[in-house]
Amino acid sequence: EVQLQASGGGLVQAGGSLRLSCAASGFTFDDYTIGWFRQAPGKERREVSCISSGDASTYYADSVKGRSTISRDNAKNTVYLQMNSLKPEDTAVYFCAATTRSYCTLSGMDYWGKGTLVTVSS
Repeated sequence: EVQLQASGGGLVQAGGSLRLSCAASGFTFDDYTIGWFRQAPGKERREVSCISSGDASTYYADSVKGRSTISRDNAKNTVYLQMNSLKPEDTAVYFCAATTRSYCTLSGMDYWGKGTLVTVSS
């Protein structure tokens, strides 16, 4: 059974940091590109960051660029998203997802996990 388990969300003050984790099982993790997406209340789900299989190239949305770092540990089948200098507008449910493509797109992910809620207070 394929599983993607996102964790690490919580309530944090503006300017604080969180590290989100995405633990995967049920598929060959090394072969998959992993992405983080977020959905704020009343808004569409959007891509936040992506890390490819193979060379682990990364992508960041402009909204988090310079404040976030995505990484993967293939030995642990886990992807991390370190988020710093958090802002109230970062408040959202964060989802991780997997694809065999070398890049992430909202419509092109093969597997999705349940999200983890990040709330940033001002």
